[in-house]
Amino acid sequence: MQKGTIRVQTENIFPIIKKFLYSDHDIFVRELVSNAVDATQKLKTLSSLGEAKGDLGDLRIDVSIDKENKTLTISDRGVGMTEAEVDKYLNQVAFSGAEEFLNKYKGQNEANIIGHFGLGFYSSFMVSDRVTVVTQSYQDAPAVRWECDGSPEFTLEPAERAAGRGTDIILHLNEDSQEFLEADRIRHILERFCRFLPVPIWFEGKQINNTSPAWTKKPSELTPQDYKDFYKELYPAGELPLFWIHLNVDYPFNLTGILYFPKIQHSYEIQKDKIQLYSNQVFVTDEVKDIVPEFLMLLHGVIDSPDIPLNVSRSYLQGDPNVRKINSYITKKVADKLGELFRTDQKEYEGKWEQIGLFVKYGMMTDDKFMEKGNEFLIMEDARGGTFYTLEEYKQKTEALQKNKEGKTVILYTTQPVQQDAYIQAAQAKGFVVVKAETLVDAAFINNMEMRWENVQFTRVDADIVENLIDRQEKGDSILSGDQETSLKEWFASQVPDQHITVEIHGLSPDSAPVVATRPEFMRRMKDMAAVGGGGMAGFYANMPDEVTLTVNGNHPVYQQLFADNDAEHRNKQVRNLADLALLSQGLLKGNELTAFIQRSVELMSGEKKSKIILEP
Repeated sequence: MQKGTIRVQTENIFPIIKKFLYSDHDIFVRELVSNAVDATQKLKTLSSLGEAKGDLGDLRIDVSIDKENKTLTISDRGVGMTEAEVDKYLNQVAFSGAEEFLNKYKGQNEANIIGHFGLGFYSSFMVSDRVTVVTQSYQDAPAVRWECDGSPEFTLEPAERAAGRGTDIILHLNEDSQEFLEADRIRHILERFCRFLPVPIWFEGKQINNTSPAWTKKPSELTPQDYKDFYKELYPAGELPLFWIHLNVDYPFNLTGILYFPKIQHSYEIQKDKIQLYSNQVFVTDEVKDIVPEFLMLLHGVIDSPDIPLNVSRSYLQGDPNVRKINSYITKKVADKLGELFRTDQKEYEGKWEQIGLFVKYGMMTDDKFMEKGNEFLIMEDARGGTFYTLEEYKQKTEALQKNKEGKTVILYTTQPVQQDAYIQAAQAKGFVVVKAETLVDAAFINNMEMRWENVQFTRVDADIVENLIDRQEKGDSILSGDQETSLKEWFASQVPDQHITVEIHGLSPDSAPVVATRPEFMRRMKDMAAVGGGGMAGFYANMPDEVTLTVNGNHPVYQQLFADNDAEHRNKQVRNLADLALLSQGLLKGNELTAFIQRSVELMSGEKKSKIILEP
């Protein structure tokens, strides 16, 4: 028996490994199974080169629990190790056998080796009082047993391995880690970290992994159904996606994967952290915001890159040049795919716009390069529904009527087509084109694009009376006399004494509403942004009262009836109801005021009915 001391350059490295090597103790399973995969892949490579002779047999990895002996074992039938290799690889912390193997067989595609840093094996000491390794090399050499109790002391001696070639890693679990003797716990860890490893992994009589997931294949080998089936494998409870993008690049970095555009019916259903990062089919993390552009965090799917090591960290990702290149590549691929969909089948693209639009708008706000491409496939839906315009098409459509004095195209939009219907109809009657902007991101998108698009201004359709939506007009002619206008203004001011409500008299079309309530575009926009979580100044404006203008249409026939009404109380109730109707159209009539409006309306209707009965002969 050989005895010795593990050769490390830092004293007390085992306590450091036990406590700080990985923040997530579950990782030790991934590391040990990954090492077993490495050993199997090495054997395949050596066999293909003629260096490993004979039948390879059933190449699989077995994970087993022995509750009685409190052990967890990971076994493989890979290359195994000779006594000299055990001494070299296990007794020299941070010396990576995988790294040496890669350098030796560089250029061999079969050498799909996971480990690059050499500390993975030692993660076993995070959960073990003692670790035993029994291994037999594919070479003509006897089996050996290596054992260590977590101190720098180890033993290495001859052994027997009934299964022949391969390695058993036997973890004698410590008292704090007895949870890893539970089958459900181990199954969950294997399914999380190892579900797509390229070598069959067996646990409790079942294979738990898919060794050939869709992203490892060429797009030409896959049907649309294959992509859908893989999506269901990733997200069993999810609705099928709209479409997908297959990533495959080998220069200047290696990257494969499939990204799916999920079907989102409502903005509040948006879910992030649905993209999984793998390294050679080993799960790394589902926190990929430094790899995937922020706006594409809404996508689902898988990214696999061997250029991102398993011991990935935030600081590493933020500083790594390959990560920045991957980020740019993914942005370009998504933009190209969206542009292709728009050009090849615009009708289908329009049919999916409710979901696609969230990605496009979010991307255009946050990524300049994506915005350049996005200008070509961003579309806006007419408030009537069914008709879509690109920015250029909208400009052409509205050239004659919707350019203001400054030469800017005024894009009229609605955030609530049903509630704002009266305003939409008034604008459409003038020949204006109103588009929908009703998603969670539209408030921020409008502000952003107004600053970045040249000669474009957004105005909500209810921001002013229709005559003022494009340019502020002089006061319209009213059929009322000066005294009548003064009286009418006093009546409304007395019935709506709120200091934040301004009353104006305008001469509008007799067919227009008797009173129109509008809110200043800037103030209302800030409040809209605050409603969806906007901070800063938007949050400041959220707490400010609503500034409202009541534009009284002096040409509406109802006012001639009011001037003829000698019952001041009845007239005042009608004036208040006219104002409340306008406020109601803006969603500004609530609580007690709404209740009073309903009661007053009933009283007025009852009073008019009684008057008619009295007047009848």
